[in-house]
Order: sequence, then structure tokens, then C-alpha cells
Amino acid sequence: MATIAPPVAQVAHGHADDRPFIRKYIFSTDHKIIGIQFLLMSLLFLLIGGALAMMMRWQLGFPGRPLPGGSALPETMVSNGVILPEFYTSLVTMNGTLMVFFAIMPLLVGVFGNYLIPLKIGAHDMAFPRLNMASFWIAVPAGVLMISGFFVEGGHAAAGWTAYAPLSANPEYTGVSTGQQLWCVSLIILGLSSILGAVNYISTVINCRAQGMTWFRMPLSIWALFITSILVLLAMPILSGALIMLLFDQTLHTHFFLPPQGGQPLLWQHLFWFFGHPEVYILILPGMGFVSDIIANGSRKPIFGYHSMVFAIMGIGFLGWIVWGHHMFQSGMNPTLGTTFMVSTMLISVPSAIKVFNWLGTMWGGSIRFTVPMLHACSFVAMFVIGGLSGVFMASPPLDIYIHDTYFIVAHLHYVLFGGSLFAIFAAICFWYPKMFGRMMNPTLGKAHFFLTFIFYNLVFFPMHQLGLHGHMRRIYDPTMYDFLKPLAGLNRFISISAFFLFASQFLFLFNFIGSWIWGRKAEPNPWDDTGLEWSTPSPPPHGNWAVTPRVYQPPYEFGSGRTAEDFLPQDRQLNPAPTPAAAPGAR
Repeated sequence: MATIAPPVAQVAHGHADDRPFIRKYIFSTDHKIIGIQFLLMSLLFLLIGGALAMMMRWQLGFPGRPLPGGSALPETMVSNGVILPEFYTSLVTMNGTLMVFFAIMPLLVGVFGNYLIPLKIGAHDMAFPRLNMASFWIAVPAGVLMISGFFVEGGHAAAGWTAYAPLSANPEYTGVSTGQQLWCVSLIILGLSSILGAVNYISTVINCRAQGMTWFRMPLSIWALFITSILVLLAMPILSGALIMLLFDQTLHTHFFLPPQGGQPLLWQHLFWFFGHPEVYILILPGMGFVSDIIANGSRKPIFGYHSMVFAIMGIGFLGWIVWGHHMFQSGMNPTLGTTFMVSTMLISVPSAIKVFNWLGTMWGGSIRFTVPMLHACSFVAMFVIGGLSGVFMASPPLDIYIHDTYFIVAHLHYVLFGGSLFAIFAAICFWYPKMFGRMMNPTLGKAHFFLTFIFYNLVFFPMHQLGLHGHMRRIYDPTMYDFLKPLAGLNRFISISAFFLFASQFLFLFNFIGSWIWGRKAEPNPWDDTGLEWSTPSPPPHGNWAVTPRVYQPPYEFGSGRTAEDFLPQDRQLNPAPTPAAAPGAR
């Protein structure tokens, strides 16, 4: 592949940003500031989503008991401190919505897509800095609208985070509230933010790579963000179109999804899951890229099978579009069509397995440094394997019919999206924190947070497989109402208590995050002895990143090559430069 010409800089190169505070930190066009803005916003929504989950677990573990502090909530949410069924349904809806759309997705794509892409490919900023700023400030009102649904008359959205029609479409069925309409409007606005960001990421990777940064010299984190951006660009318009149709059914009394007037409820399911399954990989592919970078660094070895890893990312991105029907095995699907979706679902495990074995091959025989990012990255691999194995079981329609809409599905989802995505997020934040803030996080607090999270996470979600195999339904308000679920009350209490400890453990991370920002040890430019271009800048990088656009000479993971005194070779270091040609006779 031919090398790419140096990009035309959007800003003056590598210098102190002397713009006023508002332009520098609020309405900034600097990709690094925008990445940190996404980080702070997403962590806030992650905390809110976690608090909603704790309220759900209280109700499931201790049904009928007053919620601690519940008397402070409005009477539309609790009665004598006890969570009302309608509010519980809103909790289920909003926990899924906030975690998927406002926490995990922006943490993986918005934060690190913004912060890392220009730094890792040798660009001075995004291809479209003002569009980048707009992508963040469009997301903010979307979040405000989503939260405001709790405070409107009639309550918030209560049709589940998948918003299945006709439940979500017709006031005659469920009393569709203003909150449900705000839910639709919020996600439509957020979709616009995601599309603008995806356009920017794709344009930047294609057009703004430094000289020598060929396609197969890009780190796997950039490959993952690039393929993810393509998925976002293609998937989000599908969800936005479906949401507009749903909003029209609610407000203009159209009949896209309403059966009495000839609408098709299954149309919503097809549209939602045609978006929803690529969304699953939007939520996991960036984590796979970050973990690849961190495992190579922690193992002090080049990534095993770099090219196969790239093609596996591409394969996952492609196959993610042809498996959506496995969410609908119970919808009366033709058995032949169901078999097709079953085979494609099992097939997608192949590129995922390639990545797992390549991570293990990278660690095999390596000189492993068990830093906090490396611990989280290893956890990601283990949890992703557990979630992936349970996914293979659910690809079989006969088994899926039995465990569909049970807590087995909840366990699988969380092993992929919590055990997978969130461990990858913790790994990435801890790894690139010195570059973002110029400070090192406290490793003792970091390891304490990791071990507590790892232990309590498994105590929460692994027993849910057992609940599901016993027939414990999802989205159920009070398990003690059903005689066959009463023997599971003790296990539900155990899961809830573990969940409370898991949630409390996250305050260690929060304390470490904020405290290190203020009191942490100052970071060197390359504290992890890494090879990426981002570590050739000061910590944190100046406005414009580099005074001189870097040139790339090396592959992305040159660890332990023996070609330098150190055990790593940065991408921008040239070894044995070619001699300058001798001047021709008589030349001046």
C-alpha cells in the first residue's frame, strides 16, 4: 500500500492553546478535549444507570420491602417506600437504554475514537473539527431529554429498552406517556450525533494518516474503531427511521406498527434488530482493539497474527449484518429461515475465536507485566469467552425457545457488554489516562478496584444462568408471585447483595480517577514503554499534537525485536537511515 501524504493541518502544529476558556474547554474543536468531554458525560450516565440497576436488584432481592431512602422519591415511583410496578418497568427500560446508548457506546466510540484516532495515525486533529464539536453538543440535549422523562406527567418510557410494538406505539394498549415520546426523540437526536462522529472518524482514518502509516501499519485499536464507524454509519439511520415511524404512531396516529389498522408489529422487531445486532459489535469491537494494544504491550511481544486479527475484525463487521433474526426465533419464523440464521450466528463465532486464540498466542511465552490495564484486558478475554460460549447455545432455535426471555439471556448479555465492554473500558481508561491528563492513576487502588469488580461481577451474573435454566423470566416485578420461582428467592437475594458490593466497588475507581487527576504522580511521555505514535507527544499533548508531523517507519507492535537497546521500537523511530546521496560533481 502506498504511503499517505502528510495531512493538511487543521490547526497550527503543537503549541499551547491560548484561546479563551469557553472556546478551549467548552465549545472546543480540539479532538482531545472533545474526547474528555465524552468521557465525563458517559461516566455520569454510567453512574446513573448503575444506580437504577441497584433499585431493580433491591426489588428482585427484597420484594415488598421499602427501598432505603425511597421515601424521598415521588409517589408516582414508590408507595410507602416500596417501588411501584410501573416505576419498576421504567427502571428496566432506562437501565438498558442509558447503559447501551449513553454509557457503553459513547465510552468506547465517542471517547477513544475522538482521543486516539488522530494521535495514533499521526494527524493534528480530526478531518472536520467543527463537525466533531457538533457531535458532542448534539449528544448533550439527547441525554437531558432522556433523563427528563422521569419528571414528566405519566412517567417515563416503560416498554423495555427494545420498545417492542404495539406495546410502545398505542396509548390504548399501555397509556403511552410523554416519557415514551421523549425516549424516541432523545434517541433520534443521539443517532444524529453518532452519524456525524462516524463520518468524521472514517474521513480522518482515510485521509489524514501520516507518511508511512499504511493500512497494515495501523494499530488494531484504529482498525476496530474504523470498522465500528462504518457499522455506526450504516446502522444508526435504520434505528432513526424506525424511531421516527414509532413516534408518528404515537403522535400522528399513523399505523406502521398497529395491527388493528393493518400495521405490522414484527416490522419494528426486524428494523430494531437489523440495527441491534450490528450495535452489539459496535459495543464490543472497539474493546477488542484496545485490548489487543494493551495485551501486546503487557506481554512485550508483537500481536500474534496481526493480519488475521484485521481480517477477523472485518469478518465480524460483515457477519454482524446477517444474524439479526436469532433475536426473533419465537416470532413464528419459517424453520428454513431460522436454520439460516442459526448457521450464520454460529459462523460469526469463528472470527471471534480467531481473536481469542491470537490474544492467547500473544501472551504465550511473553514477559508479562501485570499492570492494572493488563489485568482488565485479561479479564475481558475471559469474560468474553464465557459470554460467547453461552451465545453459541442460544444460536440453536430449540434451546433458544426454552431460555428465551429468561435470566439466561440477561447473564449472556452482561457477560458480553459488562464483562466484555466495561472491562475493556476500564483497561483503556487506565492505559491512556496518563496521556489524557498527564498523571498516573494509583496502581494500588487500581488493583483493588479490579479484583473487587472481577469477584463481585461473577457473583452477580454467573448465577443468573441458573435462574434462567429454572425458568426465571426477565422484566418480572415480583418473583414471589409465582410458586415455581419462590425456591429461587435465596439466590435472588445473593445476587442482589453481590450487586450492591459491585456497585460500591466502582467508587474506588471514581476516587482514583478524580484523585489522580489532582494529586497523581506526573506522567512521563511514554510511561508504558509503548510503540504507538501517541506516546511520542508530551503528556498531555499540546494543541495540534506535534510540532512536526511524524513519519512512520515501523509496524505497530515492535516489542522484543532485539533491534534496539530497549525492548520496544516506536513506530516513528527510523533505524539505519539511508545515507544522503553524494552531490554531483560541480554541484553547489
